Amino acid sequence: MENMQFIIIVIFSPLIQGIIKKLKANFQGRVGSSIFQPYYDLMRLFKKEMVVSHVTSWIFRVAPYIVFVSTIMAAIMVPVITTKSTYSITGDIIVLIYIFAMGKFFMALAALDSGTAFGGEGSSREMMVSILVEPMIMLCIFTTAIAAGSTNLAVIAEQHNTILTPSHMLAFFAFMIAIVADTGRIPVDNPDTHLELTMIHEGMLLEYSGRYLALMEWAHYMKQMLLFTIVVDMFFPLGIAYDGGMPEIAVAFGSYFLKILFLAGIMSVVESTRAKLRFFELPSLLGGSFALAVLSLLTLIMIGR
Repeated sequence: MENMQFIIIVIFSPLIQGIIKKLKANFQGRVGSSIFQPYYDLMRLFKKEMVVSHVTSWIFRVAPYIVFVSTIMAAIMVPVITTKSTYSITGDIIVLIYIFAMGKFFMALAALDSGTAFGGEGSSREMMVSILVEPMIMLCIFTTAIAAGSTNLAVIAEQHNTILTPSHMLAFFAFMIAIVADTGRIPVDNPDTHLELTMIHEGMLLEYSGRYLALMEWAHYMKQMLLFTIVVDMFFPLGIAYDGGMPEIAVAFGSYFLKILFLAGIMSVVESTRAKLRFFELPSLLGGSFALAVLSLLTLIMIGR
């Protein structure tokens, strides 16, 4: 069971996306679509015919599979409901960041390969956001890793104190802003529009259709839930199972989903109360969160907590 916990990410990631959209609709006074709508969308896309431009190369066709498989590889390495897994020894969080970067690189490369202005625009914007976000993520990771004495997620979850220290609080807020930016959500990006003046992530997917688009969207859902899981492992590991017993696994499963729903609620509130920022205002937002990440590391070094 513990070696198959990544299946939770694969199966339930579209559900978390549907819950976020449903909560956003309720906050905005709308009925909204069903929480299962992402599943219906994926099934519809898998059945639709693919339209591929004749100017594209093998990169455009291979990129969806690389993005999808790399995200599953990351899911295998992350402890979801228990830290006892055969793959937990490979769960180095710095390696995870590089795996995410590989998928992002091929996505941007495929968007450029399509030869469209929107693809190039989305790729350049995505790379600019990544340059600002990835150092922030690494600093948050170093804060928790130094406190736990390891960069392995399973060890961090086992060693972490259930009470957030000042350094962990600062790292948590910085990491949440990084998730907003990395998953293309308001105020950094708007996932519900294809307006060329604002889109970042969607700009890289405009030329995809059918099965290719389904794989890209599914990988995006999994990455979002994976980032939520990393937050849970690093800052709120209370309830995670430290052995493979079935009672502990059942309790950990319920605790995990409560924490993921809490993070989904935070995302919904942020998106419903904030406006989309202009692209050239993003360095100010991400620079502020980078300062929080630096402060978290300095706080840990100076006061030890």
